[in-house]
Amino acid sequence: MDTLYSLGEATVAEVQEALGEDLNYNAVRGMLRVLSEKGRVSYRQDGVRYVFRPAVPKEQAAASALSGLVKTFFEGSVEQTVASLLSSSERRLTIDELDRLVDLIEKSRRERDR
Repeated sequence: MDTLYSLGEATVAEVQEALGEDLNYNAVRGMLRVLSEKGRVSYRQDGVRYVFRPAVPKEQAAASALSGLVKTFFEGSVEQTVASLLSSSERRLTIDELDRLVDLIEKSRRERDR
């Protein structure tokens, strides 16, 4: 999906090339077909080729993926998810990043109390 979001739209061969991995053409085509069946990707026919593009905005897809991740791995707990991210971060957060997180938490608290 990242590849389609960055390219805007692409054929199977273009996706395969952009991924830059030793992926079989049929495997890429199959994945695009599955994504199409799930409504994540749409396509149009251009001669004998199919041109694929994201069917939903990236922000919407990210929110849906994150929701699934939280439900699957953290029993639906946002608190557990954030705690895991903070404790297993590959790099330490900067003071500015921590301050922005505190601001977001405080904003969420204020909105909840309305």
